[in-house]
Amino acid sequence: MGLQGLPPFLLVLLGCGASVSAQAGATPALTTEPLNYTEAAPATLGPSLPPRPPGTSRPPGLSSGPRPTPVTDVAALCVCDLSPAQCDINCCCDPDCSSVDFSVFSTCSVPVVTGDSQFCSQKAAIYSLNFTANPPQRIFKLVDQINPSIFCIRNTNYKPALSFINTEVPDENNFDKLMKTSDGFSLNAESDVSFPSKLDAPHTAKYEYGARLQTSDSFLRFPSPLTSSLCTDNNPAAFLMNQAVKCTRAINLEECEKIEALGMAYYSGPEILRVPNSRTKVPITVKSIIIQSLNKTLTRLENTTILQPALITAGPVRLCSNVVLEVKYSLTYTDTGEVTKADLSFLLGTVSSVVVPLQQKFEIHFIQQNTKPVPLSGNPGYVVGLPLAAGVQPQEGSGIIQTTDRYGQLTILRSTTEQDCLAIEGIRTPVLFGYNMQSGCKLRLTKAVPCWLVAQKVESLLKGQGFPDHVAPFGNSRAQDALDWVPIHFVTQSHNMKDSCQLPVALVIEVKWTKYGSLLNPQARVVNVTANLISSSFPEPNAGNEKIILISTMVTFVDVSAPAEAGFRAPPAINARLPFDFFFPFV
Repeated sequence: MGLQGLPPFLLVLLGCGASVSAQAGATPALTTEPLNYTEAAPATLGPSLPPRPPGTSRPPGLSSGPRPTPVTDVAALCVCDLSPAQCDINCCCDPDCSSVDFSVFSTCSVPVVTGDSQFCSQKAAIYSLNFTANPPQRIFKLVDQINPSIFCIRNTNYKPALSFINTEVPDENNFDKLMKTSDGFSLNAESDVSFPSKLDAPHTAKYEYGARLQTSDSFLRFPSPLTSSLCTDNNPAAFLMNQAVKCTRAINLEECEKIEALGMAYYSGPEILRVPNSRTKVPITVKSIIIQSLNKTLTRLENTTILQPALITAGPVRLCSNVVLEVKYSLTYTDTGEVTKADLSFLLGTVSSVVVPLQQKFEIHFIQQNTKPVPLSGNPGYVVGLPLAAGVQPQEGSGIIQTTDRYGQLTILRSTTEQDCLAIEGIRTPVLFGYNMQSGCKLRLTKAVPCWLVAQKVESLLKGQGFPDHVAPFGNSRAQDALDWVPIHFVTQSHNMKDSCQLPVALVIEVKWTKYGSLLNPQARVVNVTANLISSSFPEPNAGNEKIILISTMVTFVDVSAPAEAGFRAPPAINARLPFDFFFPFV
């Protein structure tokens, strides 16, 4: 069935346009390729329809107007925003990034965000950085991009194709109406079209990052300050998001027994669902109760019975005891996103009219089941004798990848009694903070083995498998804070001689560190690491002879701390004026 008055070529092009528009509305295509764009202007490229002959009817669903406003706003899209509530490195469209974050950016990882590139004219969001400003600023442009191809879509003929629609299923009530509005259709019992039902609705069988924790009645409430310092009780606790907040409550001391948020039962009563929308419930167990008196002394109770706030009258003073001051949740979860255990700790106190409004503190922590804490080399500074934390950054802007064995992250050759380099291959010793180390072995150089093969083998022997490129500045540095890590500067020194074999003979690692923090408790911080690979030239051995070469590694730690200077307050300046006749009659 065709359209009268239209050339076959344009008819095919219109059909392609409707199909492509449907895809663009359902799932907009994003591109980061450099595109030719101009400022906002009407689209002029693309085929146009010839005048319709008189008496020709227009097929239903087709219109000659411009395409409707896209459902997806490219200015609101940010494909590199992967971390919720955190700034992603080099993501210029991330709304969580500030001017301070832009100062450490090197470029925009996604400079252009567009929709379907098959339209003749479409909106494009352009991102760039102005490094000349102080601090650096983000530059945003919303322009109309022009497609130079003649095979582009200028008008959208099928408006519903820009978004998903609910298909109306023919039945005995609407069959006649669908027959009038359609050019005819056929029903097939083996149709590939399937319509969703309530039974096929997606069911989340696990908690995901940031999902609110569900309880038997609604969700686990985690009071937090939102628009002000006052506590908002309707704030949900999010899965895998450790939080610690403080907020205040304006309470009436006479009604402290009636305020739910001051009692233990308000926080220990709900039961958390093991997974979303499940019937398995995890009760909240009270693990400890600590009582704080008016003079700030702490006493831990042996039993964990739920206590209620009580109003006490002591002469003219009225007090309210057993009031919740601090709440600490400790939730245990599995790697499949299930909550298996919920513990709760309280700090209760006595409130008088002097301390109203009341300040409360709330904490929530998540602990993965069957996991052991990761040992650190210091907290925060390095401890002498513990290994240096090191890793590899696969690409700029990504996190640091470390091996699970902290004693195998940065290693050197290990000396043995055999002193044979080929025999001790793979035997390494870790680089320990504060320990100057030296090791070595002997290598027999013969005419039978090519020089280039020996050089490659010796370099692999000195570096080991997977030599790192970054070292942690502190003993407790996190792998995701890649900008804080110290890069290893690799230097190669060689002495070329004519008709000789050049081999690496030594690897010298120099670690510079400084004392960081206060004079009373300084912390060791690594500020620079240099790995120097030294090569030397040796004459080619004659046939039947061999030459023994000494291969060595060395690690030195250099303290580059500036001399500590204790700071004292300047002595006060006495600006006293005596009367002019103070020394009369002596002067």
